[in-house]
Amino acid sequence: MVHIGFKGKSFTNVLFKGISLNQGRHHSNKIALVEKILNGLLGKVALITGGATGIGESIARLFHKHGAKVCIVDLQDNLGQHVCDTLGGEPNSCYFHCDVAKEDDVCRAVDFTVSRFGTLDIMVNNAGLSGSPCPDICSADISEFEKLFDVNVKGVFLGMKHAARIMIPLKKGSIVSLCSVASAIGGLGPHAYTGSKHAVLGLTKNVAAELGLHGIRVNCVSPYAVLTGLALAHLPEEERTEDAMAGFRDFTGSNANLQGVELTTDDVANAVLFLASDEARYVSGANLMVDGGFTCSNHSLRVFR
Repeated sequence: MVHIGFKGKSFTNVLFKGISLNQGRHHSNKIALVEKILNGLLGKVALITGGATGIGESIARLFHKHGAKVCIVDLQDNLGQHVCDTLGGEPNSCYFHCDVAKEDDVCRAVDFTVSRFGTLDIMVNNAGLSGSPCPDICSADISEFEKLFDVNVKGVFLGMKHAARIMIPLKKGSIVSLCSVASAIGGLGPHAYTGSKHAVLGLTKNVAAELGLHGIRVNCVSPYAVLTGLALAHLPEEERTEDAMAGFRDFTGSNANLQGVELTTDDVANAVLFLASDEARYVSGANLMVDGGFTCSNHSLRVFR
C-alpha cells in the first residue's frame, strides 16, 4: 500500500477535509436556494382582488409568506379584514372594500395600495363569479349574463387598466388573472361563465402584447375545478352541506385526468406565485393550465347532455 503525503498531511486527511468543505458549500447553497424561494417576493407589493376567501385568500397568504406586502380587496369586509389581521395587519397587509365591476372602486383600490406601500408590483385579478347552471341558451337570463361579464371580464379589464397606469412609468410589473379550464374547452359550465373566461384569456394575450413594451408581464392561470365557496355558490345556503361538498369532490375527481391527487387552492396559488415572481421574468401572454392534464384529453363534462 502506498501512502501519499501532502506537506506532512496524509491523503486521507486531505480527502476528508475536501469532502467536508464540499458538503459545507452544498449545505450553504441549499440554504441560499431555500431563502431565495421563501423570499421570492421580498419587498414586492401585491393587490389581490377577491382575496377574502378561497383561491384569493390562499394567494394572499402565500404571497405574504414569501415576503410580499399585500392589499386584500373584496366585498366581504369581515372576512377580508380577518385575513389581513391574521397576516399581522400593518405594515405588511391591508384591506380595502371594492366592487371590481365599478371603475371608481378599482381606481381607488389601486391608489390606496400605492398610498400604503409606495408602489404596485403585482396585480392579481382573482375576483369572479361562477353563475347559475343553465344548459339551455333559450332560457338564459340576460341579466345573469351581464352580471358575470361585469365581474369576470370588466373587473379583470379594470384591474389591468389601473395597474398599468402605475406600472408603465416604473417600466416593470406583473399582472396575473385567474382564468379557468373553461377558457380552453366548451361544455364545462354555463355559457356566460365560459364566455367570460375566454374573454379573460383574450384580454391577457392582447394586454401582454401592449405592455411588453413597458417591461410589464401579463399572464393568466387556468385551474380545473377547485372546492371553494364559489364552487357551491349556485346552491341555496341551506344546501351547501358536507354532502354537497362530497358530491362535488366525487364528480370532479371521477372526471379528472390526473388521479390520486385533489386540486387545492394552494396548488393554484403556487402557480400564481410563479408567474408573479422573477422566476417567470420572461413569461408573458401565457395561460398556465393547472388542470392535471384535463384539457389535454380534449373532452368536456358534457353539461349539455
